[in-house]
Amino acid sequence: MTTIYVGSLPLSWGEEELRTLFAPFGEVASVTIITDGQTGCSRGFGFAEMEPGAAAAAIDALDGEEYEECFLRVNEARDRGARPPRREY
Repeated sequence: MTTIYVGSLPLSWGEEELRTLFAPFGEVASVTIITDGQTGCSRGFGFAEMEPGAAAAAIDALDGEEYEECFLRVNEARDRGARPPRREY
């Protein structure tokens, strides 16, 4: 599976809209919208998992496309590696 990063999502979108966006390119194994821990509101980005060929086609077709006045950033997700623990305020 290939994990796809999707940034600049319309804040009104949920997982169903994200799944619908990728469905024309192949089977979507999973989708996740990242939300704020305190408010539960979308943070404007998420991830989708697809087979490599379908993922490549989706990335090529969707990167830079406009949806609800937002220009999507779509690329293969990169492992962020080990990060220090978040500070609590």
